Amino acid sequence: MNQQEIIKLAGELVLAASNENTGEIIRISDELAAMVSTDNKKEVTAENGETPLQEEFTGFLKFNDKEISKMPKSFRHTFIAEGKVIFYRKRKRGKLYAATSYEARYRRHGFNISVSAANLEDLKARFIEALHAIESGAPKIPSTFHEFATYYFENFRKRKVKPATYEKDLKRYNGHIKPVFGSTPLRRILPAQCQALIDGYIDKSQTKTADEVYSLLNVIFKMAIAHGILDRNPLAVVVKEQHQREHGKALTVSEERELLKKTAGTRYQLLFAVALYTGLRPNEYRTARIAGKFIVAVNSKRKNKKVEYKKIPITPMLRPYLDGVSKFSFPGNAYMREHLKDVLPEHKLYDLRTTFYTRCQECGVADVARMEFVGHSLGALGDTYTDLSDDFLLKEGEKLKY
Repeated sequence: MNQQEIIKLAGELVLAASNENTGEIIRISDELAAMVSTDNKKEVTAENGETPLQEEFTGFLKFNDKEISKMPKSFRHTFIAEGKVIFYRKRKRGKLYAATSYEARYRRHGFNISVSAANLEDLKARFIEALHAIESGAPKIPSTFHEFATYYFENFRKRKVKPATYEKDLKRYNGHIKPVFGSTPLRRILPAQCQALIDGYIDKSQTKTADEVYSLLNVIFKMAIAHGILDRNPLAVVVKEQHQREHGKALTVSEERELLKKTAGTRYQLLFAVALYTGLRPNEYRTARIAGKFIVAVNSKRKNKKVEYKKIPITPMLRPYLDGVSKFSFPGNAYMREHLKDVLPEHKLYDLRTTFYTRCQECGVADVARMEFVGHSLGALGDTYTDLSDDFLLKEGEKLKY
């Protein structure tokens, strides 16, 4: 490569651009591109037999008048002249350089723009998009997997889900997904890689984990499509086994009595009685408090992040355990699970909620009251037009006596 000649041509190119001499810009650009491209034709083979990545100086993007008209107004004058000197290179990789892509860079006047695409038309379109993003003050969207996933979590998922859910999702992502894809460019992630990841968990009978990983990957890829980084979702052809969720199993009446009898004299008898006779979800225990004739607790299943409360009547089954009690002090759920297993090893905490729901049905509690007690939605229309009175809820709660 004749470096002196290249430096000379580069100087002439800058001068021609500053004088807006279009003819000279085109002539010098073509001459410079041909010189550097010819020098880079020699291929190098990696030790493992595969052709390594080769970055080849190719030339300068040439925008026509129609393409320049799509640029932000504040950039048009600049690129009428300098649009002919936007550097781009052709990148070759894979065996026999079968895979190619293009990268364009513009680093002048305080700008640092870098975009890539599979062909020149897309490359120019993305360059124009980058100009619009700069003008609007929008942040540059990452195109590599981990960086984009971080952008998605911090700017979108954090605002959509509850803090506890966000932390769990982030933990799943860091434990199961990030180690596999890392900073791989999103466009290079193949369906086969996703299938192998999902199959790995299914082969180990971890179908719940497979579901969770699939779900997180899906929202990340869909967001990448929405940002124009991906054209299609790699999961579109991935086959996965549907995880069969286990539903709670209600305690029998004799098991209820056994649980309360064997925890008598401890704080856990009261806590298990509250869980059994209110149907609270385990993650709602710590929010429970006594409010007159009701137990009030936060309803944890509200996806709009709005804090809503539900109230369950103090029923005939619960009343005896509240004598002299003014407030509850629930420990961590791990302690609750441990004490439950000591008495009923075949059951889990959520079974206490299932038991309450079952007893409501067996005792003839009205469906709408039962839904209110357990904190289920009545549907958009039902929630809008239903406002049950305390008297009605107390009357239905009195039916829970067996």
